[in-house]
Amino acid sequence: MDPLFATTESQWNDSEQNATDFYSNQFVQPIWTVVLWAIAYTSIVIVSVVGNIVVIWIIVAHKKMRTVTNYFLVNLAFAEASMSAFNTVINFTYAVHNDWYYGLDYCRFHNFFPIAAVFASIYSMTAIALDRYVAIIHPLQQRLSSTETKIIMAVIWFLALCLAFPQYYYSNTTELPGRIVCYVDWPKYVIWNFRRTYYICVAILIYFLPLLVMGCAYLVVGLTLWASEIPGDSSDRYSEQLTAKRKVVKMMIVVVCTFAICWLPFHLYFLLDEFIPHLSEERFIQQVYLTIMWLAMSSTMYNPIIYCCLNERFRAGFKQAFRWCPCVKAADYEGLELKSKRYLHTQNSMYKASRMETTVSTVINAIDEDPEEGLLVKRLSLDLTSNGSSRSISKTVSETSSFYSSTNMS
Repeated sequence: MDPLFATTESQWNDSEQNATDFYSNQFVQPIWTVVLWAIAYTSIVIVSVVGNIVVIWIIVAHKKMRTVTNYFLVNLAFAEASMSAFNTVINFTYAVHNDWYYGLDYCRFHNFFPIAAVFASIYSMTAIALDRYVAIIHPLQQRLSSTETKIIMAVIWFLALCLAFPQYYYSNTTELPGRIVCYVDWPKYVIWNFRRTYYICVAILIYFLPLLVMGCAYLVVGLTLWASEIPGDSSDRYSEQLTAKRKVVKMMIVVVCTFAICWLPFHLYFLLDEFIPHLSEERFIQQVYLTIMWLAMSSTMYNPIIYCCLNERFRAGFKQAFRWCPCVKAADYEGLELKSKRYLHTQNSMYKASRMETTVSTVINAIDEDPEEGLLVKRLSLDLTSNGSSRSISKTVSETSSFYSSTNMS
């Protein structure tokens, strides 16, 4: 949409001289300003596209990462990377001089796709919040399957396209003296203001309503998780699960708060523009709009950084993806974070078996050298054995010792 262009049909019917004065391009900026803004917007595109593509690769290419939450993260990453690639640079080049270079078809796409992408992004986050709510508050309830998750994502995109369709349908380009503008030519109704109604509905549907739902869901989940005390005699497994749930919820709360902060000025700007129409004609508004648009578009690049900082598996995945970089040193064990559960279980079993063999060997050697010392080592080895494995190892040590003794006796 063109926030710096506001006109009516009656104004277009004025004399040519008045039109030249009224529509003269007052938004041409000096070169140094354009260069600074170009660097700022280009950084968004590079970080966002590369980061979100890596996120998609981490989830799709590693079986253990294919969870319900991560499927929605793929949807979120796809929407953000697409919006950054197809709209950020175009928004910048148009807002810099308020001159449209890309034709009618891309004008329609330019006005249509951002709303669809933002809708898909925020409702993917909402779906994650509701999934976390069900998993933690109602753990016995059946979780979403892979097929059901994909259906929900398809429904999200269908609703997103429906909401954005009016922007596509009413988009148009007009040639003014010295420039071409891309704008949404909303129909004129005497009874009600269609444009104002649409923008208010969009702000509610893609910002305020989903944030309210996510806020309530994460409030209940947070109170449940952080109010839960870990019992003193609880197993290590319970403690690990609770810690893992807290980490996931904390990461998603940061993602949602970042999105809310980045897009709040954008929605406030367009709502104010509806009630203060002359605001967009002020000369200073171009720099304000470029700042607001940069902040909104920058929301597409923060999520990969958040995942990398707050999630060990994503961090291992980013290290694998950028292992060619001299400044990245990926430790060997970090690759195990992305292995399948069966692989990790096998490695854990082999580790326990190795520990058991070492313990048995120590006991047998001690008995062979000194029976009295062997009894002491045997007792110490059983005391140092982890959790539930002490009984089984005790039995193994005992049987092995008996076999060894009987063999010596024979």
